[in-house]
Amino acid sequence: MQGISEKLLALSAWLDGLVWGPFMMALMIGAGVWLSVCTGFPQFRRFGQMLRVTLGSAFSGKKEKGALSPFQAVSTALAGTVGTGNIAGIAGAVALGGPGAVFWMWFSALWGMATKYAEVLLAVKFRERNAVGEWVGGPMYTIINGLGKKYRPLAAVFSLFGMCAAFGIGNMAQVNTISSAAVALSETLSPGSAPSFEIRLAVGLAVAVAVALVLLGGVGRIGAVAERLVPAMSLFYIVGAMTVIVQNSAALPEVLRAIFGGAFCPQAVLGGAAGIGVREAVRLGVGRGVFSNEAGLGSAPIAHATTSETDPARQALFGIFEVFVDTIVICTLTALAILTSGVSIPYGRDAGAELTIAAFASAFGGRTAGTVIALCIVFFALSSILSWSLYGSRCAEFLFGQKVLTGYRLVFVVFIVLGAVSDLALAWNISNTLNGLMAIPNLIAVLALSGVIRRECKK
Repeated sequence: MQGISEKLLALSAWLDGLVWGPFMMALMIGAGVWLSVCTGFPQFRRFGQMLRVTLGSAFSGKKEKGALSPFQAVSTALAGTVGTGNIAGIAGAVALGGPGAVFWMWFSALWGMATKYAEVLLAVKFRERNAVGEWVGGPMYTIINGLGKKYRPLAAVFSLFGMCAAFGIGNMAQVNTISSAAVALSETLSPGSAPSFEIRLAVGLAVAVAVALVLLGGVGRIGAVAERLVPAMSLFYIVGAMTVIVQNSAALPEVLRAIFGGAFCPQAVLGGAAGIGVREAVRLGVGRGVFSNEAGLGSAPIAHATTSETDPARQALFGIFEVFVDTIVICTLTALAILTSGVSIPYGRDAGAELTIAAFASAFGGRTAGTVIALCIVFFALSSILSWSLYGSRCAEFLFGQKVLTGYRLVFVVFIVLGAVSDLALAWNISNTLNGLMAIPNLIAVLALSGVIRRECKK
């Protein structure tokens, strides 16, 4: 049995590497460049307007029945993108790709803003009302209402991948991260206090109950929770990371030189011992950046389509805001906190949340740092679970109708408990692969409808 598990794990890792290989990286960046041209580079030209529109709407709760306010919609989307990848994923990118990976993360995010702008614009333009009067949208509706009904199989492929990925990357992997953080925190605060399985099970049950209570309220309750949870958790983490950076600000100029120098010549920054080349820096920076902000995957537009905003191009500004907050702000702060802290970074080897905890410990001390990161992981992962419950439900609804929603949500809650107590190496690989496969039908539709995007922008 162990041999079969190892073979399945190896196969899933190979498929994951194939899907997220050079072709996908080129497709993501190429699409971002092309869509930037089509939309007139809104990530630069309309940046000020984006800040006014998005932050201004935070103080306006205006919405219509069966819809979320624009800020609730972007908060729900941000809840899905701002997750454990912002803490553990970026730590791994710095360790495996060197400081230069941060530069390539920024590079991919700049083009990803245009991709997310285009995705959201199309999702709002081609959305429709479901049987209970709620706005539903996303790549599946963009495909059938934008490209035509004959492309329904392509929409079904996206929905199938999205429905399945929600159980993995948006559910089991997230709650497993919470339960692992709880076990680690328990050992830090009180060594040997409780067996890890009991802690994991308790965490799984608690999260399952919390998510079930939110899901009972439908999309409106998800939006209301996200609107309060996302800004609070993001601000809490930003303040913590900024504290680390300010206390170690003397190292900042050297870190910035390492980031820009390491992007094109890692050996000059790290020496040859780590074995990190430009290819690794590019792959890790672009890959972890895309994984974090989900630009091009098609998931977040499902949340944006629930908005009461009627102007597609205006709501699309929230897509730029989403990538900016997730990658340019939060991921950057994680990377700078690690690099300025002076902690030993295992270059050339993978790392996770423990590296970020060590960086925070330079400012707060070990126990406080562990508690802060554990709390951030809990809230980041919980918000991701809520968002992905919406994404998976919308995909299931598109494929099978509203009659399956109760059953789908019940199974989703059960998988939370399973994820908390399981070993998820295989689930992570499969989920990453499904995420990458979601991008293919989504980007086909977005690129095919680039003429529509251009016309909407001109309005």
